[in-house]
Amino acid sequence: MPDLGKYAVEVVSAYGASLLLLALLLGLSLRRGQRARAELAKAEAEAADHG
Repeated sequence: MPDLGKYAVEVVSAYGASLLLLALLLGLSLRRGQRARAELAKAEAEAADHG
């Protein structure tokens, strides 16, 4: 790890917060994608029943 000097705590904290936010956004995106796929499958099944 490079020498960050007297700002090491702030820099490492910023990296940690950024990684946490990225992980949160990734999780939300994956969950939203699952919901969208489920709704699409439901809509396709309904369309197949009516068509």
